[in-house]
Amino acid sequence: MKGFEPKWKDLPDYIIGVTKAIWEDRGVGTLNSYYAADIPVRSPMGITRGNQAVIASTMATINEFPDRELLGEDVIWSGSDDAGYLSSHRLLTKATHTGNGQFGSATDKPCQAYILADCAVKEGVIYDEWLVRDYGGIVRQLGINPRHYAACLIDREGGAQNANPPFTPAADVDGGYHGTGNDNSWGQRYAATLTRIMDHDFAHIRDSYDRAVLGEYAGANRVAGWDGVLAFWVGLRASFSHATFKIHHRIGMDADMMPPRAAIRWSLDGVHDGWGSFGEPTGAPVHVMGMCHAEFGPYGPDGIGLRREFALYDEVAIWKQILMHM
Repeated sequence: MKGFEPKWKDLPDYIIGVTKAIWEDRGVGTLNSYYAADIPVRSPMGITRGNQAVIASTMATINEFPDRELLGEDVIWSGSDDAGYLSSHRLLTKATHTGNGQFGSATDKPCQAYILADCAVKEGVIYDEWLVRDYGGIVRQLGINPRHYAACLIDREGGAQNANPPFTPAADVDGGYHGTGNDNSWGQRYAATLTRIMDHDFAHIRDSYDRAVLGEYAGANRVAGWDGVLAFWVGLRASFSHATFKIHHRIGMDADMMPPRAAIRWSLDGVHDGWGSFGEPTGAPVHVMGMCHAEFGPYGPDGIGLRREFALYDEVAIWKQILMHM
């Protein structure tokens, strides 16, 4: 790969290797070379600029969760040496809350949660990033309700008028990556499925998902079968029933000794106007940053079924937007 160190055999090897080197092997200083100096990192909780902010955040996380592991499950990617690459990386994090930090005093409780991260890479440097951590899943396992945690954050930051606002498109910056993915048929298939679900065609779940589908969803919510998938998507859409759904990035792949699979980055923009996963409607304006991975197999009505789905949004960031409006 052009501009990459010879030790990296391909893009997935680079992404998984760099992640381990920084966060597990404690090579925090390597962020100065692996991350661009002015990189924007967007998450539902906000946007940070520069690798020094990433270094500070990384050290705080290591202090709070000293035994943290980041198990790279997949890298779904597109691009080329000349244009640069976009990797969509799925990680399962394992850690024990043995230090004081953003989640309060140490609880000594273990937790596992998924992270999805889209990184734009060129010549061995990550220069643009989007990521969704399952903060709702983390706080639930530490014994904290996500709504309550969001309220505590607002109080800690000086009240609704002074609290740090979650990410919205109005706050975005141009980090240099302008791609939209690729035209692989698996990405197109999954994009069509999500679009139909967001268009309230929930019957499509039984038509396109494997009956034995496994879902890993926001809130550390693991489900098996159609009913659990339906409950997750209906709960989200019911809360923001008229919000505008948009797909920002789409990748499909059929390689690397893996099942056919897809990665989608998407958003919902609208108001909290219905009863669903976020309780009584408040009319609060909300931006939902969402990311998904999907894997396909042979069991479905047309000979293809979506067999594993990983869908994340940040419950805490959504509750924060709702509470800051009230």
